[in-house]
Amino acid sequence: MQLGMIGLGRMGANRVRRLMQHGHECVVFDANAEAVAELNAAGAKGTSSIEAFIKQLNPPQGRVAHAPRAGGGGRGKDGRRDS
Repeated sequence: MQLGMIGLGRMGANRVRRLMQHGHECVVFDANAEAVAELNAAGAKGTSSIEAFIKQLNPPQGRVAHAPRAGGGGRGKDGRRDS
């Protein structure tokens, strides 16, 4: 199954790694290019823009939104969530 993940902080990156370990193809995007490159090297399809992300996904496309927890921390120096 192909899945897309936007947001590759601690939680998003770990979800992608687990999904790939179970045989899923993952398309990923994050504003932090280093986070994308790291998962691209691990086997995900890294993209550099939302437009490229959408183009890489095969139809049908379902969507699941996840909002950060209330009162969650900010972003660290590397652009990833620090909470």
